[in-house]
Amino acid sequence: MYKYFNLLVVLFFINACQPIEQKENKELKKPKLVVGIVIDQLRHDYFERYAENFGEEGFKRLISEGFYNHNTHYNYIPTFTGPGHASIYTGTTPATHGIIANNWYDKNLKTSVYCAEDTSVYTIGSQSDAGEMSPHRMLSSTITDEIGLATNFKSKVIGISIKDRGSILPAGHNPTGAYWYDKSTGDFITSSYYEKEELPQWLQDFNSRKLADQYLNKSWELSMPLDEYTQSSPDDMPYEMKVRGKEKAVFPYNLKELRKENGNFALLPNTAYGNSILADLAISAIEGEEMGKDEITDFMALSFSSTDYIGHGFGPRSVEVQDTYIKLDQEIARLFKALDEKVGKGNYLIFVTADHGCAEVPEYLQSKKIPADHYDDDLYVKQMSEALQARYGQGDWIEDFSNEQFFLNHQLIEDQKLDLNSVREFVTYEALKLDGVAEAYSATDMQKQEYIKHRAAALQMGYNFKRSGDVLLILQPGWFYQTSAATTHGTGYAYDTHVPLIWYGSGIDKGVSYKRQNIDDIAVTLAHILGTNLPNGATGEPIQEVLN
Repeated sequence: MYKYFNLLVVLFFINACQPIEQKENKELKKPKLVVGIVIDQLRHDYFERYAENFGEEGFKRLISEGFYNHNTHYNYIPTFTGPGHASIYTGTTPATHGIIANNWYDKNLKTSVYCAEDTSVYTIGSQSDAGEMSPHRMLSSTITDEIGLATNFKSKVIGISIKDRGSILPAGHNPTGAYWYDKSTGDFITSSYYEKEELPQWLQDFNSRKLADQYLNKSWELSMPLDEYTQSSPDDMPYEMKVRGKEKAVFPYNLKELRKENGNFALLPNTAYGNSILADLAISAIEGEEMGKDEITDFMALSFSSTDYIGHGFGPRSVEVQDTYIKLDQEIARLFKALDEKVGKGNYLIFVTADHGCAEVPEYLQSKKIPADHYDDDLYVKQMSEALQARYGQGDWIEDFSNEQFFLNHQLIEDQKLDLNSVREFVTYEALKLDGVAEAYSATDMQKQEYIKHRAAALQMGYNFKRSGDVLLILQPGWFYQTSAATTHGTGYAYDTHVPLIWYGSGIDKGVSYKRQNIDDIAVTLAHILGTNLPNGATGEPIQEVLN
């Protein structure tokens, strides 16, 4: 035994002295330009549903040559546009970055606030108030902030979108510029938060082309014969949005006539041409800012918004949505061509994802005998107010109800010498009696317990100690608030959380993974690719398959 032991010791030391062979990791190549593409309300199933309608140089190129994380989810509630964009770029969730919804009730100001509004700044590029915006409500840094810090702000960082929040939140706190569409003029504008005097010359030149006017003098026609839209419902469902000036929600849409009754330039985002003008702007920005021309990585945050407007209005099974994605595929192909020519294939990195998905239209599911419905938020408030008054006496016990959260009147509770936690517990119990409510949690639950599974964990990841409400609801699957739109989003169910994530270009090997990834993994992965610090509130993990 002693001999064997000595032999093992000798072999151990011999082996220890040998050079260790390690799997050679590929060197992560820093791209000259990163283009982050967020497609508003892009559901995971759309790429497969409409695949046969796509050309070879748009989404098919992205999917066939890129790396596809098929099982990517939002890991918090609520799934809205503002929180979605903030989470993608900060690498964390509303619990940390503070963008808890598009609009929320401010407990200090006693009023609803918008995630990007800032009345301390003014509009650059028009006389409207559409530029009174900034990222000041976002509490943590973004990957776009970090690339600026890493290069002493030599990187050019541009955010563009139809929606202000789709540009502002991804661009971060100190970008080269952030630009969005002014529905009153048809021009792209910015805020004095970024520019003190005027728009950059390239954007002035772009606006002078009056592209919005040109698009609105066209007709939105189908891309192929109507009977080939086999992935859609008939082109006139009762729940679809009725455009003023048309008796039915059917093609074609004569925009030249319809713009007169639909806010003129405000109509453009509700058409497929809203994506076209944004692709025009992206190409002009790459040219005008000379992005990707040197070895310092630049970053364009590009968010297509018209997909969301159209999805809300007509629903996920509409002909309008299918045609929008057919046309968007052509715009993606056009963007690819411009990047190949101006930056060079292999010199740029693209990621494509969505800020949320969307629900099926409840009336459609009901017609197929699948449970789904709407709730009435005014009825929720009425029933809860009555329960509180019956228990504690007369008074305005509820200050606000929004985003499926009750905000209680803390001053009244204090004046009545009641225990806040006990009142919250009572409301939580009563909330389970409301039609459509599956679960309810109090702020005390969120603050004192740690949830690690299921939707309670997602609710906690969306809960911000200072900004969120007193009692938070989780609805039954397929339920959302009664709205004039065909559909919406905001829940923690897969139809809202499951989104595509595709990486393409510099340093990316083609492939596919079905491992679960969370949306806050994107910015963390980018930080490793770009060699920057992680965004300062990051909670995500690097996606190993993309990096290895």
